[in-house]
Amino acid sequence: MKKLIVALLCAAMTASLLVGCGAKEESKDESKTEESAEPETGEEESTEPEAEASGEGLKIAIVSSPSGVDDGNFNQNNYNGILAFIEENPDATVTPVKEPTGDVAAAVQAVADIVADYDVIVCCGFQFAGIGTIAEENPDVDFILVDTYPTDAEGEETDYDNVYAMLFKEQEAGFCAGVAAALETKTGKVAVVNGIAYPSNVNYQYGFMSGVNYANKHYGASAEIVELPSYAGTDVTGADVGGNYIGNFNDEATGKVVGKALIDEGVDVILVAAGGSGNGVFTAAKEAEGVFCIGGDVDQFDDGVNGDKNIILTSCLKVMDMNVELQLNKVKDGTFAGENALLGADTDSTGYVSAEGRHQLSDDTISKIDEALAKVKSGEVVPAANFNGMTPDSFTGL
Repeated sequence: MKKLIVALLCAAMTASLLVGCGAKEESKDESKTEESAEPETGEEESTEPEAEASGEGLKIAIVSSPSGVDDGNFNQNNYNGILAFIEENPDATVTPVKEPTGDVAAAVQAVADIVADYDVIVCCGFQFAGIGTIAEENPDVDFILVDTYPTDAEGEETDYDNVYAMLFKEQEAGFCAGVAAALETKTGKVAVVNGIAYPSNVNYQYGFMSGVNYANKHYGASAEIVELPSYAGTDVTGADVGGNYIGNFNDEATGKVVGKALIDEGVDVILVAAGGSGNGVFTAAKEAEGVFCIGGDVDQFDDGVNGDKNIILTSCLKVMDMNVELQLNKVKDGTFAGENALLGADTDSTGYVSAEGRHQLSDDTISKIDEALAKVKSGEVVPAANFNGMTPDSFTGL
């Protein structure tokens, strides 16, 4: 099944790219410039200076498409992990490379065009699964893949000594969001809005629904999950997964339409995991009264500012920057090892925002989320995911 999913994802990525949830988080370092990898002619050198180096540190490239490392969310969170490494290792350098189309073949070619020039290449997104052959042909270059496992020339999922690939249990972060939504809703109606029904998005959806059902059963909540039939999603196997899918990660107009439709149905808490399309949902919430959103992937509190108020209740997290920095440190100290890793709450790689001043949850809600999350970490609770054989109505620990 995993091999089929990888193959289907690669095909799906030719039409659209999985990105994060549309925040406007500022980069930690504006001095790094971005190169553009043209899909036919290869890499086009930036005319601006690259990061200054004081020695023979690691030469790092980060390849993303099509939104680049200043997208304020998915790509930028990975980039910030590199910047954190460079802050501690100022002799290292980073060059961002943007492949602007999101096409799978073009993304892989963008990596092939630069592989001889760098010690480490960080690749952001499902579209880079096909770099396996490049990695095999360049054993002296280390690769860090985020949100995908590598495939070989036949499209079969495999592993390589010089590739650390990470997937995340988004359902665990979504679970936290679902518990929060069920406990904080005033209307009793909650929803999740996604971009495209790729596994990571369906994981968020199923995790959210699992969390709502968990809070209803164990914490006395009575929240209803609202789905708009006209926006139901179809996953990479062709299965109807329901939910509210915009069908694009860069369509703010439709995002606003979906958000408003849910608000008109009485929904007052919405988990948003829809890339740039999610900004439209935020706009719909800002134009309404008493409606809150839950951010996705990274802390989106700053995006929720609405005059003297804020629409962000909390954000569910997929902690990529920490894991990218960790692997770069392993490259530096010689302990880097290839692995296809699945990261979750047990390594603090998924969770939610509870830092003071970055959420609007009650103390009681935080206490209950933390209690439930501890059970997720221990394995007592296992939220439903796209392909873990469970459903939001029937999962381990419910």
